[in-house]
Amino acid sequence: MKKRLIDLKIAGFTIKPNAPEIAQIFNDIKDIFETHGIKVLLSASSAKMIGQTDGVMKFDEMCQEADFLVSLGGDGTLLSLVRKSYKYHKPVFGINAGNLGFLADIKIEEVNECVLNLLKGAYRIDERMMIEGYILRDGKKEAFYAFNDVVITRPTISKMVKIDALIDGIWFNTYRGDGLIISTPTGSTAYNLAAGGPIIYPLTKAFIMTPISAHSLTQRPLVVPFDFTITLKSPKDTVVIMIDGQDDYEMYSGDALVIKGATIGARLIHQKEQNYFAVLKEKLSWGDKE
Repeated sequence: MKKRLIDLKIAGFTIKPNAPEIAQIFNDIKDIFETHGIKVLLSASSAKMIGQTDGVMKFDEMCQEADFLVSLGGDGTLLSLVRKSYKYHKPVFGINAGNLGFLADIKIEEVNECVLNLLKGAYRIDERMMIEGYILRDGKKEAFYAFNDVVITRPTISKMVKIDALIDGIWFNTYRGDGLIISTPTGSTAYNLAAGGPIIYPLTKAFIMTPISAHSLTQRPLVVPFDFTITLKSPKDTVVIMIDGQDDYEMYSGDALVIKGATIGARLIHQKEQNYFAVLKEKLSWGDKE
């Protein structure tokens, strides 16, 4: 947990794409922020979608100007904002325009109270692990950052992939099956969970390596410390690399995917009383209902 912000004067908003129906919700939230003395900026792409003209800025300029960033949408919107704004290291506040999310956990009806709490200093900033990676091809690096996960998968449904895995340069396993998920603790409740991987507390610093439909009963999820470097190769086949389910790359025979923990994590603003295990219980329907 990091220290609180000194300035909360300017908020930079990004809205869920292809959702013009959120326009009125945004305007209502904007009024709340401005009533409490917080200037609202809006990314140009979001502004174009909802027909907004006030406070519009190019995304990078908005990130530089804002004291903190606000995601209005779902977890996917917040994921995208965290990745695109990573180099600015601005804390992100997630407002959920649908159901309660794991990341965007502030409900619309809670916004006024939450803004008041922000101004009173009644909040916390959690630092979440990020993945820093690159694809090495012919001596050149194609770099990326991931917040949830990096997935290696087959390019067509009829193919099985073979993935050689090394930790700190030492070969330790070959995965055969539909693919492999390398997840952060934040991403452990996403594709990793669906594939049978463990849930890891989000402030932990570790990788979770979870095979997808492995062609061997001996292959199991593996938790790897944050400070190891993971190298993955497909010796014969072309495979697809998916970054947070949002960007994709092709990796060819002879290429290498190199993954390590980023030195600086993503910063998420949460209410002090927000409890991760309560969110788990609600989202996963845990507990006795009788």
